[in-house]
Amino acid sequence: MADNKSYTIVEYFGGNSGYQCGYCKNSTGNFSHGMWSHTMTVQDYQDLIDRGWRRSGKYVYKPILNKTCCPQYTIRCRALKFQPTKSHKKVLKKMSKFLSSGDLPKDEGNKGESMVCDVAGPREPSLSCRSDAKCPSISDVQKESADCPTAAPGQGEQDVSAEPNSTKNDTSVPPTPASEPKPGTGADPNKPPCRKAKDIRKERRLQKDQKRQSSDGIAPTTKTPPSGPSLSIQAKSLEDFINESLSDSAAHGLEFRRFLCDSPLEAEYSDEGPEVGYGSFHQQYWLDGRIVAVGVIDILPSCVSSVYLYYDPNFAALSLGSYSALREIAFTRQLQKQSPKLCYYYLGFYIHSCPKMRYKGQYRPSDLLCPETFSWVAIERCAPKLDLTRYSRFNQDPDAGDARLLRDLGRAQVLYRRTVMPYAVYSRKRKGSSDEAEVKQYASLVGQDCAERILLYRS
Repeated sequence: MADNKSYTIVEYFGGNSGYQCGYCKNSTGNFSHGMWSHTMTVQDYQDLIDRGWRRSGKYVYKPILNKTCCPQYTIRCRALKFQPTKSHKKVLKKMSKFLSSGDLPKDEGNKGESMVCDVAGPREPSLSCRSDAKCPSISDVQKESADCPTAAPGQGEQDVSAEPNSTKNDTSVPPTPASEPKPGTGADPNKPPCRKAKDIRKERRLQKDQKRQSSDGIAPTTKTPPSGPSLSIQAKSLEDFINESLSDSAAHGLEFRRFLCDSPLEAEYSDEGPEVGYGSFHQQYWLDGRIVAVGVIDILPSCVSSVYLYYDPNFAALSLGSYSALREIAFTRQLQKQSPKLCYYYLGFYIHSCPKMRYKGQYRPSDLLCPETFSWVAIERCAPKLDLTRYSRFNQDPDAGDARLLRDLGRAQVLYRRTVMPYAVYSRKRKGSSDEAEVKQYASLVGQDCAERILLYRS
């Protein structure tokens, strides 16, 4: 990061009283610590979100996971290894089809979208939500959950070879002669084995390409693909789907614009960082000269962090929340080429106890933040623990601890009467001060390193 004299200045508010939960509607079950950020450096915010903090405007909060009714775990996607799922590909193809033909999907456009607010920046929001919240589409969540590798048996694809009436069979009642199945002879050994229609289509497509090249006098670049299910075609990447060129007669044109926006984060530039710099940005989505969606992102030293998104509800059928997340992952990969450290995409909070909010776990590979050691653990290892209990320590090493544990409260920095000083000096100036417990709680939550850099305002 570039050397500068910027400071992070915060006011701490504690977090002893509960308030209404936006997920289970418990009137007093949601607990979190909070502080108001007057100004904040991108490095400090990076360190804070890596300790479970999250911003909503200038308010920065940290859920009390072992106390709140619906624990919210910080989740990040390893953007460089991300591969779109079947549901993600459907969203991208749906957008491409809309831009080409100009027709909104009829099967979804008339249904509307049910929304669940998430103050941590989830996908699929509506304009009726608070400006610092995102709302996922329940219909999209149900579709994506079917593609989740951890889905329970019975979800996703069904086995069409199963007998439809097998659950009604009663071994005590012999079948009538008319219903007895005729003995079969099995598969015909003289015929080739069955193949998937998908593999057949791929083979035919390659053969057509080779014939076209031969007719144009061009030597084929590939050999005739082998028959059978072993046919292997390299999967299209996320960028292939997003950058798929449209014809000149496309019905619509989609344009993207990026602007710095107001937030507590100070805009910073570095020779080793991305060309756009660090800070908070508006990503605007323009359709034929009309703005249809705005996403707010924070570009930090190690990640792109999704804050929230709002969009025109007339285009809800396009799943703009999911579409914007995929574009932000692709943007993260683009920035990583300019700044090697910047390789993660943070989706906000993952709420396993709320089934409608588990969709974030489908942007894989992804990790959850251990609430005790603040180390990252693959979500596949965390989900079984969360199936058993809402709160869990993910790090399995019993000897592992917080690497940035508070060790010396006296070194924590405070801002008192426009003067920066260590807390040890401040406490001597304020003899009889009764705020030591509050300052210690704050410093423990932000960690030793942040406590020595961030200025805690004292009146």
